[in-house]
Amino acid sequence: MPVVLVVLAYLLGTFPSATLIARANGIDISTFGSGNPGASNVTRALGWRKGIWVYVLDALKGAIAAGVALGLDGRPLAYWCGAAAIVGHMFPVFRRFRGGKGVATGSGVLLVLQPIIAPFAVAIWWLVSRITGKAALGSMVAVALVPIGLAIMGRPAWEYFAVGAVSLLILAKHWRNFGRMIRREEPTLSTTP
Repeated sequence: MPVVLVVLAYLLGTFPSATLIARANGIDISTFGSGNPGASNVTRALGWRKGIWVYVLDALKGAIAAGVALGLDGRPLAYWCGAAAIVGHMFPVFRRFRGGKGVATGSGVLLVLQPIIAPFAVAIWWLVSRITGKAALGSMVAVALVPIGLAIMGRPAWEYFAVGAVSLLILAKHWRNFGRMIRREEPTLSTTP
């Protein structure tokens, strides 16, 4: 049963929210802007309303995966399923493992498993993104601070390491953004690269 739930969580994570919403509005998101199938790139292509829809749908993937597992078997399986949904979003088998960055899906998992930390992470993302105009920078700062939040709250070590591992994976997926920021080529939320 646990293995089946993890596999189902991964498959749920592969649901192509950004691709479907962009296609419904006449855009191939893989060829627009950064080519990333995520909320930020959809926002650049189609505006905030469509970007928010993508964010909500991607967050729901993580929240559903973690929430169902939490209800059925407790926190350890919920972390496994949450991580599987994030990996499914980032490396979808049906799209040659070319997916998004995992931030929105991760925020859904965080909302279920760490509801005290989640609003702070979203607030940090919004604040940094708003000040700098760089959604990727907001994502990287928020993701990097989440494990620190767990440590401050005194969560068990295994939770700290589980969240830390997923955070590192999400940060690694942002390596191109990091390079563009160094070169001052990273697009803002309102412009294309």
